[in-house]
Amino acid sequence: MQRLAIITSGGDAPGMNAAIRAIVLSCHSKHIECFGFYHGYNGLMDDEYQLLTPDMVRPITQYGGTILKSARCPQMHHDSGLEKVARTLRRHHIDALIVIGGDGSFRGMMALQSFWSGRLIGVPATIDNDLACTDSTIGFATAVNTATQAIDKIRDTANAFERVFIVEVMGRHSGHIAFNVGLATAAESILSFENCPTDNFKLVERELVEKIQTQQKNNHSSFVIVLAENLWPEGPQGLKTALFDAAKIESAVCVLGYIQRGGSPAPEDRILATELGIEAVSAAISESGVMIGKVNGTLTRSSIIRATEQNKPVDQALHSVYQQMAYF
Repeated sequence: MQRLAIITSGGDAPGMNAAIRAIVLSCHSKHIECFGFYHGYNGLMDDEYQLLTPDMVRPITQYGGTILKSARCPQMHHDSGLEKVARTLRRHHIDALIVIGGDGSFRGMMALQSFWSGRLIGVPATIDNDLACTDSTIGFATAVNTATQAIDKIRDTANAFERVFIVEVMGRHSGHIAFNVGLATAAESILSFENCPTDNFKLVERELVEKIQTQQKNNHSSFVIVLAENLWPEGPQGLKTALFDAAKIESAVCVLGYIQRGGSPAPEDRILATELGIEAVSAAISESGVMIGKVNGTLTRSSIIRATEQNKPVDQALHSVYQQMAYF
């Protein structure tokens, strides 16, 4: 293998830069030219690239975001877009493409397999932690830290006014952030896809009202609800309205939003990204269509199809801990 390309695609995640650095330095040690294409798959379509050298990437580990930028690319859903990407890769004689991203980015990579014969390797980077075949994805630890720090601050003002706060966290359609942050902040309630029956929101509403009223009667303290995004009808404002309509419970809403995707990556994400990046280059020499992961402390190579299509539920241990703490 003589030439390798990297893209960062989809939602940015803290630690992407550390992965880029690891890949570039690993390529340099193996005498492989490393090209970075900007703005995800769009850069491959527009032929927007840069030859990456060790000097360019040495000081980037501590930065959030990605020096290669990122973007969504609807054209990857069409054969014409896939063929355009393949033509760029062939024109530059690229032997392998490493995609640093999440579920959507990897699905684009799988579609590209029918148009390009080079090797394709995935490095999981998404704050949602919703990819199977790896215990954690790059960016997840930082997002949990950021959301935890934010809710700790919210708790101070909630205590001062003895208020109910509804805090929405990200996660797309999984509750990994919600459960981890909820437990870390001692939230009185965690509402996520894994423990909230979406076919019976009225039942959840009644249980929540009863719990809030009981605590306010006995304790007169704050009450924090950590809510997973895309769960409740009409979002946190819908839950706020439901609580007021059901029992005249006043609540405040805070949507943490994109702050969870920014900031300097936590040490856990920097280290994970470095390990996965180095392993991705090694895998690209002999394999294709695999995602690099880390399971029980061991680096793994798994089929991209399995990584994207296999469900990754929240750890049952977290469910158990929350259920026990909910009684207090």
